[in-house]
Amino acid sequence: MSLRTDRRSVLTGLGALAMAGCARAEPEAAQEAAAAPEAFDLSPLERDNGGRLGFVAHDTGSGRRLAWRGEERFVYCSTFKMYLAAATFLRVQAGEERLDRQIPVTAEDMVNHAPLTEPAIGRSLSVEALMKGAVEVSDNPAANLLLKALGGLEAMRAFYRSLGDDSTTVDRFEPTMNRLDGDKDTITPLRSAANINRLLIDADTPLSAANKALLLRWMTDTPTGQARLKAGVPAGWTVAHKTGTGGYGPTNDIGVLYPPVGAPVIVAAYYHAAASGPAARHEAVIADAARMALAALGHAA
Repeated sequence: MSLRTDRRSVLTGLGALAMAGCARAEPEAAQEAAAAPEAFDLSPLERDNGGRLGFVAHDTGSGRRLAWRGEERFVYCSTFKMYLAAATFLRVQAGEERLDRQIPVTAEDMVNHAPLTEPAIGRSLSVEALMKGAVEVSDNPAANLLLKALGGLEAMRAFYRSLGDDSTTVDRFEPTMNRLDGDKDTITPLRSAANINRLLIDADTPLSAANKALLLRWMTDTPTGQARLKAGVPAGWTVAHKTGTGGYGPTNDIGVLYPPVGAPVIVAAYYHAAASGPAARHEAVIADAARMALAALGHAA
């Protein structure tokens, strides 16, 4: 697909998704953001499958928020790449970056999982191509190149703080950020859901309409995580999401679930599963949690 065609499809085919939150009045958004989360018991999933599950579902129509271990910390793995793309878009909007700027890709940039960047060694890729690759196929060197272009770890930390997020930690580049080490590179499900709300739903999002639409397009088109949130929604729903996987148990998925009619539901799921368990079962836990949450919110299949 050409870049020009892709941009046209973003502004037409995904326009309704991108503007879903902007149509709401700001007082309503503020009221929803302030609503206290409801306890949502997912201990049966933990008991049956092992591990520790952090989960938040925020129905942006009713304002209800369901939370299980919502204030506990989890290593976020590649879910951060959605936030990295948003941070880069803000630099573009401020005139500090260009989507068409070319960044050289070298052999020294390579780390594991490089489906976009490894074939491009010795060439250059645009900032936009790196963003798309980081979000859609979770390319790790692309994320590192974007982090460096952003201004490093401190700049990424400042981005979170600009959203009102004073707790998410930013300490390492890919792939070492995936390793457990205290509170390094961790987030809480409640904070992640609030960040998603601010960026992709609220009327006061710092993202322009076009950039939000493009980010949502990448999050919708990603082939990853078919057995996670996508497997937990009723037929006809659209899922814009970003997965993250630690390779030793952590299995995450965050994003926005769009029903055919009605307001979207924000979900932040972080599952630190037992390393010995099958990956398919880890993913199924997230699908099961999403299915249970949607039923509790009145969105039965």
